[in-house]
Amino acid sequence: MNRLAISLPEPNEYAPYYGKYISLISEQNILTTLEAQAQQTSVLLSARSEPDGDLRYAPGKWSVKEVCGHLSDSERIFAYRALRIARADRTPIEGFEQDDYVRNGPFGGCRLAELVDDLARVRQATLSLFRSLDQAAWKFRGVANNHEVSVRAIAYIIAGHELHHRRILEERYFAPI
Repeated sequence: MNRLAISLPEPNEYAPYYGKYISLISEQNILTTLEAQAQQTSVLLSARSEPDGDLRYAPGKWSVKEVCGHLSDSERIFAYRALRIARADRTPIEGFEQDDYVRNGPFGGCRLAELVDDLARVRQATLSLFRSLDQAAWKFRGVANNHEVSVRAIAYIIAGHELHHRRILEERYFAPI
């Protein structure tokens, strides 16, 4: 398996919006970060009871189950973008509306444990993809949601996006009273 050390992307490798996610990641080896996150998120969510899956920290906010579904859906989409760009597909990739995905997802009817398991499997698939890339593919760039992005930046976006939501879960959903 590929064990390349993939360093932080430069700001010109992603849309400014994603800087808030990338800035959360300080590790210089994104594969190590993604591996560690899978364990950390699993521990956090697996410790919750089934009723906790329906928790919302405020009216109108996503439930824990919806956050899990959002993380899985988003990671799948970002990994798909990375795959296409890594294979030198120059076709622009459309954006997606996260709220529509959550609203139309089946997450409320799922068991929390199933969603946690799905998220872990999605991360393993993402890691499998990234481990398969050679050094050159990490630098490839394409257009997603009308902005140029590198494969390397997408890996860091995935990690930062997950960490952003895990922190919200820890601070707003599961914070000790």
